[in-house]
Amino acid sequence: MRRHLALAAVGVFVAGAVIAATPSLQASSYPAANGAVAHATATPPRGPGGPGASPAGSNAATGHAGQSPSSSGRGAPVGPLEPSLLRGYVWPLPKGRITNEFGPDWYSDTIVKGARFHDGLDMATFCGDRIVAAHDGVVLAAGRKVDPWMGWIGSLAPSIARRDRLHAWADLPIIIVVDDGNGYRSIYAHFSRIAVKAGQTVRAGMFIGWEGQTGFATGCHLHYGLFSPYATTWFGLRPDVVKRTKLPALEIARIDPLLVLPHRSMAAAPGSSPSPGPSPASGSRADPLVASSDQRPGGQPPE
Repeated sequence: MRRHLALAAVGVFVAGAVIAATPSLQASSYPAANGAVAHATATPPRGPGGPGASPAGSNAATGHAGQSPSSSGRGAPVGPLEPSLLRGYVWPLPKGRITNEFGPDWYSDTIVKGARFHDGLDMATFCGDRIVAAHDGVVLAAGRKVDPWMGWIGSLAPSIARRDRLHAWADLPIIIVVDDGNGYRSIYAHFSRIAVKAGQTVRAGMFIGWEGQTGFATGCHLHYGLFSPYATTWFGLRPDVVKRTKLPALEIARIDPLLVLPHRSMAAAPGSSPSPGPSPASGSRADPLVASSDQRPGGQPPE
């Protein structure tokens, strides 16, 4: 009997040593999402580019080794596709004029390399114009309570508790977040009303809602953002905004939508197939469809 007990004790010791020497058996290399982001927002992996890394200054997100579960539970490819490989995008506001480009500006809340940075592409026509899906996909979230799908790094619980306490949800823009099925998510913001709901499948060019100015927008327009939840580069949020809103200080880096949207001449042709992407000059200040700073909604930056 004592011999059997001794052998059992040795076996338990050996098994424990094997498990301790094999971290992959103890936990996934992808830590669990925190707080409210556990629904759908991918959390960056440990190691280079993980928590504590500096926000990225690059327009294109950088991939990482390994796989992370997609929003639908399927494994994602190793890292996000390069923007130049993305296909099938159309202009979400087909006749929209660009009112604020992706990149440095003087009034955005996002911070890249210590400077304010606009993390999407603004376009406008008129209040109530019809907005369409930029790509085939599945609606992940629609409405004002969409932050868990927006790529925040960290817990959203403090921000949600603050808005619940202050009854401040109506201050947020109406947003649609779509899983484009290629490792990226499209963000459409500032609708007056929406015509789709979470779980619905959409096709490129399909009507999804009406142009508006919900949130703190100073005029009717569409903010279009694009990011991959599998990226490991990050943008920051202004410290004063973090303090006021209780949002996390970092978000997964966005890419410039002009890298995937078709040429302007193609966008104006109904039924035309989108091109692989615009040339680097597309969306420049020489483009007559890009509004100058004094033509943007609101005119002057807020105090």
